[in-house]
Amino acid sequence: MTGRRACLFAMLSGLVWVTTPAAAQEMLATLVEIDKSERMLRLKWGANTIRAYRIALGPNPLGHKRQAGDGRTPEGNYLVAAHETHGDYFLALRLSYPAAADRAVARARGIDPGGPVLIHGQPAAMVWDDPGTRPHDWTSGGIGLTTREMEEVWTLVPDGTPVAITP
Repeated sequence: MTGRRACLFAMLSGLVWVTTPAAAQEMLATLVEIDKSERMLRLKWGANTIRAYRIALGPNPLGHKRQAGDGRTPEGNYLVAAHETHGDYFLALRLSYPAAADRAVARARGIDPGGPVLIHGQPAAMVWDDPGTRPHDWTSGGIGLTTREMEEVWTLVPDGTPVAITP
């Protein structure tokens, strides 16, 4: 198929809708899946993957985020709480971490659960678009994409979208 028509391709992970930017606007994500061990973020529309991206995590990615500064990305179910024009990263999606359960666990341990976790693009000082040249894990515990990828995710993921983060 050519032009602005959507194409359907079979992949190992199932069916993936590949669309033009105009068609993608009509197909907003209904779920964001983040697989930490695979370093992948997938935008889902129903059972279909509409986009997939390689991601970067923090310096200590194994395990669930427990406290501020631990370099970990949380695991579990969250929501996209807000779209932010974040000064450090240009665009970002703020997740609903820390959730009530995260705050309760931290309070019981007498520690700070940390602030919001972001899905974000690159800092201005780090510019790369070639996947072969991007560093492995460069965030402080968020989910990092290239700025170009973040611009796309920003338009495809509405506030309130569920986010499932698995180990």
